[in-house]
Order: sequence, then structure tokens, then C-alpha cells
Amino acid sequence: MMDLAIWLVVGALMLLGLIGTFVPFLPGTPLIFLGALVHGFATGWTPIGPGRLAILGTLAVLAYLLHYAAGALGARHVGGSGWAVVGALIGAVVGMFFGIPGLLLGPPLGAIAGELVKTGEVRASVRSGLAAFVGMVAGAIANFAIALVMIALFVWWIAGGG
Repeated sequence: MMDLAIWLVVGALMLLGLIGTFVPFLPGTPLIFLGALVHGFATGWTPIGPGRLAILGTLAVLAYLLHYAAGALGARHVGGSGWAVVGALIGAVVGMFFGIPGLLLGPPLGAIAGELVKTGEVRASVRSGLAAFVGMVAGAIANFAIALVMIALFVWWIAGGG
């Protein structure tokens, strides 16, 4: 019975983590890592030990950072200035306080504002803002892909692979 309860908790954490790669305020990859950690505690660290947890932890941190930096990277990719990049990052942080609309609009509007302050050029500013939005979408896709890799590694290790 205890094994079933552990598997239900681990499965729920991993599923929530996968969903959390797209749902705001639900920490996707950290929940997947937490599922592996719970499994490790429950099974005496076999086959998920500290080394494998370190791999999953590194992937979780990478995905989490990428998720928040992707908008800024998108603005920079199209030639946006450092002001656009900083604006996108500030927009991401401020946007968190305004729910889903703030999370979607914060980085692009921040990039636009930053580029406008720097150059005063509307066209370049809007291009930076659009690129920040495209970067956010690419970051969400990458975050989801990393989450899938984390779950696949976990399942592979549990099944006796590697």
C-alpha cells in the first residue's frame, strides 16, 4: 500500500510539473525534481541517487532560468539594446504581479519601453518587443522539452536503464 501511495505522489508531482511548464505560478521542472527526490527518499536512493538527482536538479535550474530569460534573449537576438533586454527582464518580474496578462505582456512591453528609452525609435522598439514575445514562446517550448527529458530520464532509470 505504501508503494502505491509513493508512486501516486511521485506521479502527481511529475504530472503537475509537466503542466507547470505552461501554467504560470506552477513551478514546472522543480516539481518534477521534487517527485524524483520523494522517490529517492522513499526507496533508499535506489536507483535514483545523489548523482542522478544532481542531473535532474541541473536540468530543472536550466529550464527555470531559461523560462524567465527567454524574452530578454529574444529581444537581444534581433539587435535590441541592453536597455531592451533589461526592460524585458523587468517586465517579466513586474508582470508576475498582474496574473496571466502581465506574464504575457510584461516582457514584450518592457523590451519596447527599454528600447524606446535608449533609441527613441518606435519601429526598433516594437521589433524588440515582438522578439521578446517570440523568445518567451520558444522558452516555454524549451522548458516543456526539458521537462519531458527529466521525466524520460527518471522513467529510464527506474526501469533499469543507464
